[in-house]
Amino acid sequence: MAQTYLHPAREQSAALKALKKRRRGGAAPYLFIFPWIFGFLVFTLGPLLFSLFISFFDWPIVGKVTFIGLGNYVEMFTDDPLFWKSLMVTLKFAVLFVPLNIIVALGLAMLLNQKVRGSAIFRTAFYLPSVISGVALAMIWSWVYSGDYGILNYFLSIFGIQGPDWLNDTKWSLVAMVVASLWGQGSMMLIFLAGLKGIPKDLYESASIDGAGKLRQFVSVTVPMITPTILFNLITSIIAAFQQLTLALLLTGGGPMKATYFYAMYMYENAFKYFKMGYSAANAWFMFLIVLTLTFLVFKSSEAWVFYEGEMKRGPQKKPKPAKGGRIG
Repeated sequence: MAQTYLHPAREQSAALKALKKRRRGGAAPYLFIFPWIFGFLVFTLGPLLFSLFISFFDWPIVGKVTFIGLGNYVEMFTDDPLFWKSLMVTLKFAVLFVPLNIIVALGLAMLLNQKVRGSAIFRTAFYLPSVISGVALAMIWSWVYSGDYGILNYFLSIFGIQGPDWLNDTKWSLVAMVVASLWGQGSMMLIFLAGLKGIPKDLYESASIDGAGKLRQFVSVTVPMITPTILFNLITSIIAAFQQLTLALLLTGGGPMKATYFYAMYMYENAFKYFKMGYSAANAWFMFLIVLTLTFLVFKSSEAWVFYEGEMKRGPQKKPKPAKGGRIG
């Protein structure tokens, strides 16, 4: 059978043409993702960098813009008591909200993971509150927490307990906000449920053969296997705690006596109530640094408690002691 041989120069020219053709074809994927890239640059990265820029200015919505350098940051730390008040309220809220949010979501996920009839109905019912708008959710909880006709105080009165005016009591208003925020954690529940579904059944069978009960299986099998899911939900809960705004704005307006005056509300009022856009941008960047620091600490600590399937945790290796004569045995 005859074979066709190409001249080296022609062969090189053909290879270059094929390479150019592939390069032209390689631009097609970027055209498909261009709308997302454009949206990210214009609506996310652009405003982010612009907010950092205006944080160094006295930038009213209407009026003269003046460069003040670090003036906004200095005022925030040294001459604004509301900054420290809102920060402390947010930290207290995060300390209560984050662990409770994870515990409730994991508990619901474990209940829905059981093989019972009608589990799909319960799954939908538990997820529905997470798709309700913040305004509707605030109206529901205002009826629940009302000191005069609230459902919660009515049920407490059945047991002879006089319930407080939840949203107007400085001792209970922050707790009421935590409980109302826990209502919409359906997304986190589904993430936990997906993690539970991914645990191999063989592990539970092996633990059962070894004599482990349900509690021991939960501690030694379930928790280690879903630690990556716990890590993800922990970080998202921290971010959500520092962005809490809608419920407090609609239910209490930051009261009573600033007991629910969250940091996000503090930023919101500086921007849209007092029209101090530069100062509000400085507030936002400080919150970004707080969340970034907490996220970094969680990631660093995850090396000690997060288990990935197929990964083996090894302790520190001890060096072998040298035997007599200087040789290592």
